[in-house]
Amino acid sequence: MQMTIKAFNEAQSPEERAICDILCHEIDRGLPEAESKIWHAHPVWFLQGNPIVGYNKLKGCIRLLFWSGQSFEDEELIPEGKFKAAGVRYSAESQIDMGTLARWLEASRDIQWDYKNIVKRKGTLIRLG
Repeated sequence: MQMTIKAFNEAQSPEERAICDILCHEIDRGLPEAESKIWHAHPVWFLQGNPIVGYNKLKGCIRLLFWSGQSFEDEELIPEGKFKAAGVRYSAESQIDMGTLARWLEASRDIQWDYKNIVKRKGTLIRLG
């Protein structure tokens, strides 16, 4: 049985749940055309089959991750992994800047790397937007 995003949020501590609820609401509002689901045990939003944004629980925080975030050229986003992902970590809902989050969501729609087809291209990413 697949866990829903609501169930994921409800499974967090009260402080982390508040962060998750805000992120979920703002992502849904900022990317209404995106498909959302639990993917690899975490809430993730997709555009045209490509993972765009998601969040997960880390020790002591919730990490918001943009799969193409390194290409946003925003110093607040911390590079993650070996491809183009970057994110930010929140330990309190007061740390979420709604204007910045809205800007990142818009950038995530405009700047996309093709993760959906990375296996077909033997680990090579191409930029879609």
